[in-house]
Amino acid sequence: MNEEKTTNSKMAMEPVGKLMMTIGFPIVFSMMLQAAYNIVDSAYLSNMREAGEEALTALGLAFPVQLLMIAMAVGTGVGANALLSKAMGQGDIKKASRAAGNAILMGGIIFLIFLIFGIFGVPAYVDSQNAGGSISQTVLSMTIDYLRICCCVSFGIVFFSIYEKLLQAMGRSLYSTIAQITGAVINIVLDPVFIYGWFGFPEMGVKGAAYATVIGQIVSAVMVFVFHARLDKEIDKSIRYLKPEGRTIREIYAIGLPAIISQALLTVMTYGLNIILGRLPQVGENAVTVYGLYCKIQQMIIFAAVGVRDAITPIVSFNFGMRNKKRIKEGIRFGMIFTAVLMVIGLVVIEAAANVLTRFFSLSDVTSTMCVDCMRIVSLAFVFAGLCIAFQGVFQAIECGIESLLVSLGRQVVFILTVAWFIGRFVTGAENVSMIWWTFLIGEGITLICAFLMYLSAEKKKINVIGG
Repeated sequence: MNEEKTTNSKMAMEPVGKLMMTIGFPIVFSMMLQAAYNIVDSAYLSNMREAGEEALTALGLAFPVQLLMIAMAVGTGVGANALLSKAMGQGDIKKASRAAGNAILMGGIIFLIFLIFGIFGVPAYVDSQNAGGSISQTVLSMTIDYLRICCCVSFGIVFFSIYEKLLQAMGRSLYSTIAQITGAVINIVLDPVFIYGWFGFPEMGVKGAAYATVIGQIVSAVMVFVFHARLDKEIDKSIRYLKPEGRTIREIYAIGLPAIISQALLTVMTYGLNIILGRLPQVGENAVTVYGLYCKIQQMIIFAAVGVRDAITPIVSFNFGMRNKKRIKEGIRFGMIFTAVLMVIGLVVIEAAANVLTRFFSLSDVTSTMCVDCMRIVSLAFVFAGLCIAFQGVFQAIECGIESLLVSLGRQVVFILTVAWFIGRFVTGAENVSMIWWTFLIGEGITLICAFLMYLSAEKKKINVIGG
């Protein structure tokens, strides 16, 4: 009970700027670390003795399904996070316990979905991205091998994502960071061992990267499970709370479904862009490689914004449950400031280091030049993208899921994918592929304007009506 009072007092009374740093910094660090080991995966694969660039292209083709997997798990966790935080703010321990238990149950269902897809659906999905016939059979075969392993052994990333959000909701994001760091280090250490066949292990190439990834994810999942079991004593973890309750599941997904759709739209965008780029004359496979590689690099920056969003949501949600208008607005203000600062730093770093980053990967001259152009153009949209993501966290916290969904639709479909499809019809070679990258700056900028206008309306209806 004392620990419960301490946690609630911290969320309700600690200065919001300090609280944002305390909760947000570990999340930002862990998210950036996750992106870093994705880059390490790509670097190891690109430097294989044979077919290194093809392996990078395979990872790019597999990426949309991995994004969807994470979207479903993280979205469920986000819904449970906000519901649990709000229930704790209201002092409703049973409701908080049901939120945690039902989220864990839904994690098991998500794993079963991707297990079935991994066994039966992967080849058809991979073939669908080669409608133009420009992707080699070597790349397609590598994609199937990599994706099948990641889907069939996906329980690590699914349950890590659920338990991570439960720890964050209780103000213990440091422990999820420890778990993620451990998994990342294991992944990085195992990558060369499995990919290149060190210390007597067989040389497994792309399959080795997949095995290293899922082993690291499993270790992280086990650790957050243990931390949750031992530290989150404020809530009841009895098995009876795993029993599905329709109302609780609906409440989780009333908040989490827009987050899932938001992330899933990134899957749609990535999948669509892979098809658009793959059909480009002469340089289709190169362009797919560049976009897949850039996605991994830009995650280092964009994941920082996602980390701040995941700090904004429980802080604002908790105080929204307590009806504390002053702290709600402080949480929003500090979240926006921190996000903008991180995005500006990211922009400067990528613009200055684009050439250096590209040299970490063994790329052909054409692909290398295209990659530098992509990084320098798309990174101009970081500030817009980061603030859009922060607004999504605010909308989720104050129960404006539709607004959060509309932000995602604008960013990833309406203002980017459709424009990229139109421009792609006029790209004839490597010299003008960069035309497609400018759609990111346009799309993120327009979406930010729309997000700000929606926030002004939500603030008037949801926040300003709260008493002083």
